[in-house]
Amino acid sequence: MERLFGIETEYGITLENEANIDAVKQSIELIKSYRQEDFRPVWDYRGEDPFRDERGFRADSLSNHPDEKEEEARDRERLAKNRLSFAEIKSDHILVNGARLYNDHAHPEYSTPECSSLFELVAHDKAGERILHRCAETRSQRLGKRVLLYKNNTDLHGHSYGCHDNYLMARAVPFEKLKQGIMPFFITRQIFAGAGKLGIETEAGLATPGHYQLSQRADFFHVEASVDTMHNRPIVNTRDEPHADPAKYRRLHGIAGDANMSEYATALKVGTTALVIALIEQDKIPESLILANPIDAIKTVSHDQTYRWIVMTSDGKTLSAIDHQREYLALAQKHLGDSVSLETDWILAEWEDTLNELEKEPMALLDRLDWVAKKWLLQTFAEEEGVAWDDAWLRSLDLEYHNIDPDEGLYYGIPMRRIVTDEQIEAALHNPPTGTRAYFRGRAVDRFNDAIKAIQWDSITFTINGRTREVNLNALADAEIADQYNKALDESPDVGTLIKKLRL
Repeated sequence: MERLFGIETEYGITLENEANIDAVKQSIELIKSYRQEDFRPVWDYRGEDPFRDERGFRADSLSNHPDEKEEEARDRERLAKNRLSFAEIKSDHILVNGARLYNDHAHPEYSTPECSSLFELVAHDKAGERILHRCAETRSQRLGKRVLLYKNNTDLHGHSYGCHDNYLMARAVPFEKLKQGIMPFFITRQIFAGAGKLGIETEAGLATPGHYQLSQRADFFHVEASVDTMHNRPIVNTRDEPHADPAKYRRLHGIAGDANMSEYATALKVGTTALVIALIEQDKIPESLILANPIDAIKTVSHDQTYRWIVMTSDGKTLSAIDHQREYLALAQKHLGDSVSLETDWILAEWEDTLNELEKEPMALLDRLDWVAKKWLLQTFAEEEGVAWDDAWLRSLDLEYHNIDPDEGLYYGIPMRRIVTDEQIEAALHNPPTGTRAYFRGRAVDRFNDAIKAIQWDSITFTINGRTREVNLNALADAEIADQYNKALDESPDVGTLIKKLRL
């Protein structure tokens, strides 16, 4: 695919048979259960700046959910009562596979390592589910109560948590060109990337219980573009943290997608987005694809029960979301179809086939798309049990579709099409993606962890004989340079030798 990409996923957490829990505390304890040894905080937060905006300024503040003031008060109480530091609350773990596992306030979060292979990314995304499930098993044994984890995006009480797909792309693309090209695509890709949801929801809570829609997140977007992620969410997020050379790269931080259980849906979502970014970098996206009312359109497409999914372009034309996606597909076939890439070939073929099936009979995609599989599951149960679509029983089944326990999650009872094997997923638990800077990070943690003083996505600081040496990983966005650094690491018996080989 010739670019780095990754997925950040926040998981819902609860305890079996308990209506009210301290989700922050449970999330912290879950992450701490990852390893038996004492937690050593080494994540370097200086590399993070959520206020920096791609449009060339730094925001004064971020928009927060109305409940946030109460949550902040609870955090202050928690800090004082338990004498926990900020680093201990975050409980950041850097894994040997190059990933990051930490507590994001009230949610365990797994950020995959950077990948350059689509199928490798799918394996690492699924590896995250297995890692968190094993954490839940360990925590359950210690607690004496079952910890339940859900790969979903809403609690039906007005709170939404994210699944963010990230892509390294050229900084030379003007932001307005990026927004113009990607926002319409984000809005209509939910016809194959949506995770499905029973109910229409607002920040005030569940508004329409029995209404089935495509996306878990669509109800929560109110702005076209901004740096916010927690409230007044934008379809295009402008957070400017490339974690690479900022003169050459920007990171598209996509927050408008759902967390997918389906391997196929994940691959299609990320793969098509990567191709659209390539088209944007080549300035191939015409203005005719711009939608007239993006904020309304993202909800209209998600809510439409007819499968027509009609959108209006800025020049007043109407077309279906399927045909809107076909416009992007045709551009990709024309400008990217000659690339010598098996993954690109797979994406183009499956993109076209999925759109054709969506037009003929969406339910034929039962084995591939989350929203279809879940609707079939709920519909079958409702008919057999004679319950209405607004029945709380169906809402519980909706949630259980996302349960990551392979013995209990309803997703695992449906014969879904696989993209990777169990062996590939198991390998991703322990091995970083080859040919990327994540390989350097993961192998460094595996071999030289005791010498690491600080670490973040784009640098590692080692301690050698009382002195510190920082290895900047920005340049490793280039695969050739990554190979050089990775080879040096593999050939070094100790950190001192590594530093000499890198000439730092």
